[in-house]
Amino acid sequence: MPQSHEAAGSGSRTTAGREPSRGALIGVGALLVVLTNAVIYIFPPLLPAIQAQYGLATVAETTWFFTVLTLGGGAGFILLPRLADLYGDRRANVAAAAFLTVGALVPALGDSYPALLVGCSLMGFGGAAQVLPLGFLRRGLGEGGITKAVAILVIGTGVGIVAGMIGGGLIVQSLSLRSFFVILTAIGAMTTLASSLLIPSAPPALRTGRIGVLGTVWMIAWVGAILLTLTQGLVWGNAALIPLVLGVVGGIAWIRVERRSTTAVFDVALMKAPLVTASCICITLFAAVNAAFLLLVSTYAQIVPEALSPVDSYGLGLSAIGTGWLMLPFAVTFVVGAAIADRPVNNGRVVPVFVAGAVISAAGLGWLALAHDRPWHYLVGAAAIGLGCSIGYAAGFTLVQLAVPEERAGMATGVAGTFLAVGFAFGSALVSADLSIALVPVLGTSLEVAAEGLYGVGYWLSAVLALAVVLTVGVSSTRARRRTARTAA
Repeated sequence: MPQSHEAAGSGSRTTAGREPSRGALIGVGALLVVLTNAVIYIFPPLLPAIQAQYGLATVAETTWFFTVLTLGGGAGFILLPRLADLYGDRRANVAAAAFLTVGALVPALGDSYPALLVGCSLMGFGGAAQVLPLGFLRRGLGEGGITKAVAILVIGTGVGIVAGMIGGGLIVQSLSLRSFFVILTAIGAMTTLASSLLIPSAPPALRTGRIGVLGTVWMIAWVGAILLTLTQGLVWGNAALIPLVLGVVGGIAWIRVERRSTTAVFDVALMKAPLVTASCICITLFAAVNAAFLLLVSTYAQIVPEALSPVDSYGLGLSAIGTGWLMLPFAVTFVVGAAIADRPVNNGRVVPVFVAGAVISAAGLGWLALAHDRPWHYLVGAAAIGLGCSIGYAAGFTLVQLAVPEERAGMATGVAGTFLAVGFAFGSALVSADLSIALVPVLGTSLEVAAEGLYGVGYWLSAVLALAVVLTVGVSSTRARRRTARTAA
């Protein structure tokens, strides 16, 4: 188990000779996590509204805004945490909040699908602010900073789910999609100001090294190519193999070069620490489960049965805000996960924690695979999935942070965040592919929706992803024991 480096860089808790307010740090950190997650979680229940307003024929076509959100997020997770390590937490967080603000402003002014795509790419980049508090809270809260930072990340995510899924649906239902982006722009501007005033900048002692421009751009390119394949592979068909091959080859070459680089983007040696690689893979799998669940719930719940032929009829006919209320148990149990995972992870019992999170998530997904045609079915399933995913996230982010000293907290955050972005893209792509296998027409329109039987398949596939966590930590633990035995021999 990696040892905590809480003591390292303790001088970072002062800025220009004064102690930053702990309450202010926690408040602005929570605000950033809530806002960025609200932006992410607001889009699944708005999927039908966006499809109808902009006249998009299929779900696969509509999910392009998921693609650009994910591509922007991939770049942000790579670059922004590293900027925080080298140039100060304040600058990195202000930049992230500014991207969120401008990203919301573009569709507010443009009010078109191309404008939405541009805005989503900017909001995706700024969305890396959801993990930046891990760095400045760890540096600013002193002893136990990692535990507090991860707890705020997980709890803020739960609150952000509620704010996004329910609050956004209420705004659109009462006003319009454009009005929502205007309100989001105002909130983003206030968050940018709060970040500038309340977040301390890292002291000069921490601003050592520099960003390797070539390595950073190279990594953004190959990660982006893989994410593009995951999110649009179904639409492009065999042509999607081109960015996939380029991404995989580029990634392998990048790792070889980074091992010898004096300005490496990520410390490749970090991945060799016990269970760190397994934790990053588990973060990917839990993110994939999260994204898959959101897309499955949002599409099924908002389909109006009367809009389909009697043979194909299904759905709950809920509005965006009604769909958000179905997610409330997910958000409530998401808050609990950090408290459950904290003590055993810090005591070195991370494998049982991962297994528990995976089994709980798989149980909720298996339930929904068998029963998903009544609102109460989703209330039960969402509670289990939210609890399991939050336990997995808390364990993964805590372990990766424990593996590095304080002055490299941003780098560790970027590693975990990149795996998070890949997982979210993979889960969305998997469900989009599943829901596109067989389509049925919506009466009186040119729109098509997935056949009902595909939802059960999607939930079973998601359950397999959750159980893959058990396999991942099992293999990693076995290899670790064998290395220990060889060393002892």
